[in-house]
Amino acid sequence: MTSPTDDPLVSTDWLAAHLDDPKVKIIDATFKLPGVLPLPVEDYLAAHLPGAVFFDVDHIADPNDKRPHMFPTAEQYARDVAALGISSGDTVVAYDAGGWVAAPRAWWMFLSFGHPNVKVLDGGLKKWLREGRPTHSGNVAPKPGKFQARLDPSFIRSQQQLTGNLETHAEQLIDARPRPRFEGTVAEPRPGLRPGHIPGSRNVPYAELFDAKTGAMKPLEELRKAFAAAGVDMTRPIVTTCGSGVSALVLTLALYRLGVRGTALYDGSWAEWGLPDGPPVATGPA
Repeated sequence: MTSPTDDPLVSTDWLAAHLDDPKVKIIDATFKLPGVLPLPVEDYLAAHLPGAVFFDVDHIADPNDKRPHMFPTAEQYARDVAALGISSGDTVVAYDAGGWVAAPRAWWMFLSFGHPNVKVLDGGLKKWLREGRPTHSGNVAPKPGKFQARLDPSFIRSQQQLTGNLETHAEQLIDARPRPRFEGTVAEPRPGLRPGHIPGSRNVPYAELFDAKTGAMKPLEELRKAFAAAGVDMTRPIVTTCGSGVSALVLTLALYRLGVRGTALYDGSWAEWGLPDGPPVATGPA
């Protein structure tokens, strides 16, 4: 169980009280699937939290990798984050539009690159707006910060590692995609991918971990029940996965709140595993 100081979430009340703190930097990490309009950056320009900069999940990624938004090098990450006005001594608060998709991705990236002072705004922009709090429009051009990054490779897993795990079952895999996609009864939103899931993985749809009306994450006991119902043993090693390595981190965030540490992300996720020439695929319920 997390203590209040260890909780990766911060409340809208907390952030409202720290809007003028120069050491608190706010990032809008809203993300959408390819082809969904308006673009996240257009939403950001229309309305964002005061002082927030746009953390582009697709841009802060390896430009030489054909897979969607794969982790960049530490050098690139440090450069991209510093350009957002963030320094190593700052506390970063990530939020998204309230659909709980990419703010946890940004949170995990900061942790992976050695920056522990990072939080996720509970409820995101959706809850902020419901409470009648102020927003700004237009772009924010901050003074560049000084950020150091060093990737801890234990935070992510490769396809090769997970292919080996098919034999050893040393790590549990939890898939965050909606149940029909996990079971392979509907087509993937990214064309050309096979339907189904990684053999042996469990399914905890990320959208079931937060209140769709308020955008807030569900209470700890409900989070615990969701993982237990999927057959997850929280005392054993866990790797989270999803469509492309974004919504999986909602599961990671929930597990972190439940006191689970040492999890990892399969960064390539189904965008890699589901390719026509990829590893074995399973369909149906877990």
